[in-house]
Amino acid sequence: MSAGVRLEVLAPGAYASLQDGGRRGWRRIGVPWAGVLDSRLMRIANVLVGNAEAAPVIECFDGGLQLAARGGAVRVAVAGDATLEVERGGERVPLAAWRSLTLADGEVLRVRRLGAGRIAVVPVEGLALPVVLGSAATYARAGLGGLGGALSGRALAAGMRLASAAASGAPERVLPLPPPLDGGPIRIVPGPQADHFTDAARALLVEAEYRVTAEADRMGVRLEGPVLEHAGAREIVSDATVPGAIQVPGNGQPIVLLADAQTAGGYPKIATVISADLGRLAGCRPGQVLRFAAVDAVEGERLARAAEAETRALLASVRPLRGEGVDLAALYAGNLVSGVVHALSDEYRPLPDVEHGPDGASS
Repeated sequence: MSAGVRLEVLAPGAYASLQDGGRRGWRRIGVPWAGVLDSRLMRIANVLVGNAEAAPVIECFDGGLQLAARGGAVRVAVAGDATLEVERGGERVPLAAWRSLTLADGEVLRVRRLGAGRIAVVPVEGLALPVVLGSAATYARAGLGGLGGALSGRALAAGMRLASAAASGAPERVLPLPPPLDGGPIRIVPGPQADHFTDAARALLVEAEYRVTAEADRMGVRLEGPVLEHAGAREIVSDATVPGAIQVPGNGQPIVLLADAQTAGGYPKIATVISADLGRLAGCRPGQVLRFAAVDAVEGERLARAAEAETRALLASVRPLRGEGVDLAALYAGNLVSGVVHALSDEYRPLPDVEHGPDGASS
């Protein structure tokens, strides 16, 4: 690591934190996984920048993140449906996502807004963070992970600086075809307490539409829609939960647990979102409408294997940025050749008549 090379957070946007593959193996003592909400985005982003697939990344929501290189060049990447720009020499240049880029000292990357989802991931080449219980993932409620020291467990804030390796100078990389948007139902496996709900409630869960509310964060997503009626008691003796579990409290409105969720709870769980669809659900925006579809555990496992195969294919398709992934918006906005004018502009003047000799040469 080159001394003094840093990536400074100028603005964290709606919420930005340092995450990795998560803190696995500690739920039995009450420590949530934490980690990224969409592991596919993390893996693609890290491969783009040249890191290990599960290396720490910046996870951000809804745009607004601004990062600046300090003390030298820093290589980053962006995975997600994001509109980006880079500030260079006082000019703002549009940039495509799903690629790596090297910020020269003083240059600024802005994630202006997100499109189809609410999550984007920004890895930093050579980012080094302290590991707590096997992970650098930020878990704010317990003050774990992140930058370490007095900043342990804190979301990113303006003025924070991340130590980084100096940019390697390797060719920039691009994902030529980003993963397609999937508007299909979120697949779920019934249970583990499906019998705590009426037959009508179980049928309603897969027949009705539910809307993502504004109460959506890294801990979970509250949905609103038709009430799911309990068959008996509205609470159970607290038992284990996992990300993806759909709890239904007394008001009958489902809550889907995500990476930062508690490890145990007393609301019955009508179903569990399969791992292949959990990242997609986590990326849903407030106001977005979704539907559920039931599958059994065997089909859920098959879908998980298929999703992994798709991810591996995407990772294998990452390639050096040469003729592909050109930032057309930036090219069209720039004056690539000085002195050129449009033929129909006021600056256009027809050339004077010239006489040509028999060989075509002008005279």
